[in-house]
Amino acid sequence: MGFIEEINRRRTFGIVSHPDAGKTTLTEKLLLFGGAIQEAGAVKSNKIKKGATSDFMEIERQRGISVATSVLAFEYQGTKINILDTPGHKDFAEDTFRTLTAVDSVIVVIDVAKGVEEQTEKLVQVCRMRNIPMLVFINKLDREGKDAFELLDEVEQKLGLKVTPLSFPIGMGYDFKGIYNIWENNINLFSGDSRKNIEETVQISNLSSKELDELIGETSAETLREELELVEGIYPKFEKEAYQNGTLQPVFFGSALNNFGVRELLDCFVEIAPKPRPKQSEERLVEPEEKNFSGFVFKIHANMDPKHRDRLAFVKIVSGEFKRNVPYLHVRHNKKLKFSSPNAFFAEKKEIVDVSYPGDIVGLHDTGNFKIGDTLTEGENINFKGIPSFSPEHFRYINNADPMKSKQLFKGIDQLMDEGVAQLFTLEMNGRKVIGTVGALQYEVIQYRLEHEYGAKCTYENLNVYKACWVEAEDEKNEEFAEFKRVKSKFLAKDKQDQLVFLADSPFSLQMTQQKYPSVKLHFTSEFREKLK
Repeated sequence: MGFIEEINRRRTFGIVSHPDAGKTTLTEKLLLFGGAIQEAGAVKSNKIKKGATSDFMEIERQRGISVATSVLAFEYQGTKINILDTPGHKDFAEDTFRTLTAVDSVIVVIDVAKGVEEQTEKLVQVCRMRNIPMLVFINKLDREGKDAFELLDEVEQKLGLKVTPLSFPIGMGYDFKGIYNIWENNINLFSGDSRKNIEETVQISNLSSKELDELIGETSAETLREELELVEGIYPKFEKEAYQNGTLQPVFFGSALNNFGVRELLDCFVEIAPKPRPKQSEERLVEPEEKNFSGFVFKIHANMDPKHRDRLAFVKIVSGEFKRNVPYLHVRHNKKLKFSSPNAFFAEKKEIVDVSYPGDIVGLHDTGNFKIGDTLTEGENINFKGIPSFSPEHFRYINNADPMKSKQLFKGIDQLMDEGVAQLFTLEMNGRKVIGTVGALQYEVIQYRLEHEYGAKCTYENLNVYKACWVEAEDEKNEEFAEFKRVKSKFLAKDKQDQLVFLADSPFSLQMTQQKYPSVKLHFTSEFREKLK
């Protein structure tokens, strides 16, 4: 198969949702269809001892939530599919924002009973900023929930999307009979028994046929005919181009837990989802079909295998072929590196690959060379638009609880921060270390991982900080800046990139500081030098 065919047969997408909408369960079922796993372990189910394939950190198994973004790949009908399963929990939002820079499209999962929730709104906003094509999956139809039209309205209003249903539910909750697949004109009947394989789909070319009444009963058939007529009248016709430009969002209904409506979603997805897309670098737009390799690190995960202390840098390939044992330029360090065992991910297994193509995600063993956002190329000096650090919401001092293990503690903190788990600030005045996170749950994860992966114990102390602001001085030699540094010395820290940060303790003090030192600019994201395009 040629280079261009390899690109065209790849689909790389992320699954995003509010916690508990059934995202990880959907991922599992997609893997099941791809034949990548033999049985699915629902995240919450205690009956099955097998945890969900995509959750490999102990804390995830205990809580039934996904903390890290995992990468899973499988083949389906000749298409190579790469899924990036993201954490839904809002405390891990940064990880999800980063992942969204590496996907070509997104599936948004919505719970039929809860409708659109806050975390979904935030993530969809990020997708809309970047015009990422989105497909909506309304999940848990076997439970009582909102009316289908009400949900479609909610998706349009709250998420600002323009939707068109490509499948439609017949009944809901107790009366749930199945799904009419508008995309393929057939009916999929629900047996209510997830142990059995899915009932065969029945081709229905004519909705007014008696066959429909026999299949689902006269009342349901009548309702379905009316509802489908409404759908046709209200919603725009599906257009592939509009979907791929991010201006139209197809909607599917189903129940991931019962394996229902998932195959329809996958079949349609393979047909309509975009192949790897070009990516903007600071210097130019990079097309996937270019001969020369380029890619960027969007995630770093330490200790994926507890037996070997290893770090994997996840690289999304943007253009060209990535080959094993070929030296590539690490743009930030300006040095060549070569990789003897690049990993590809196939369900829960890692395999060493000789060649990967645009759209693929490769895991590179890392001894500390990589940071999030680093670019690798065949020699060209390009930098892909990074992912900014936002000001954290929570701040705490981190203290060493075991003086004998301070080396392990510092190494652990250092590596976890490179992974982007949280942000580290070192106070200028006394060198104390402050950890800033998006959500409070992150502190538990850090404490847990420091102890279990690095053998170091830590304690926290609360610190009253309202916002971390990155400092930019018009002129670092002028007196105003010197006075700002002297007066505010207690509140100044350096981040991991050695940039100066002002830790404001209240909205009032932030406002006063801005008024008093007009030549000192304070920014809420770390990327003020290269504003996001």
